[in-house]
Amino acid sequence: MTETAQQVQEEEIDLTAANEVIDKYQDMHGALMPVLQEIQEAYGYIPEETVHLTAERLNVYASQIYGVLTFYAQFHLEPRGKYIIRVCMGTACHVKGAGRIGDTIKEQLGVGHAETTEDLLFTAEYVACIGACGMAPVIMVNDATYGSITVQKTQEVVKKYQAMG
Repeated sequence: MTETAQQVQEEEIDLTAANEVIDKYQDMHGALMPVLQEIQEAYGYIPEETVHLTAERLNVYASQIYGVLTFYAQFHLEPRGKYIIRVCMGTACHVKGAGRIGDTIKEQLGVGHAETTEDLLFTAEYVACIGACGMAPVIMVNDATYGSITVQKTQEVVKKYQAMG
């Protein structure tokens, strides 16, 4: 974890958003998944304090919640970047140079798979398949897909998002 990400985690978390989410589901049996999903949407990740609050308010063990959080890849326990860059490493993308694309992102941002830049602007993820094999190689930045990506185009895309901040 980067120093900046650690500082974000050490700051006291405002639990208002988490309480509002839990309030919506308080009396619904089996609502843990939507509670966790909405908490992550509110904070960008699942802060430790929200795990303990959720456990207390939904009357479940924190260990059960951590079991869910560590089982499903959709959940994140550390702060993530504003822009999530996903590099497809599926067969079609791999054959067409996805490794070079991943290397380019690592050189440009200084982060590899599952790492976040210190300024919390970018998180890089190498994923098994984006599902756009006909456009290989492919990257996604949040919900935007960039197909037939080259090293040069990758550099341009990253610069575009750096400029947007």
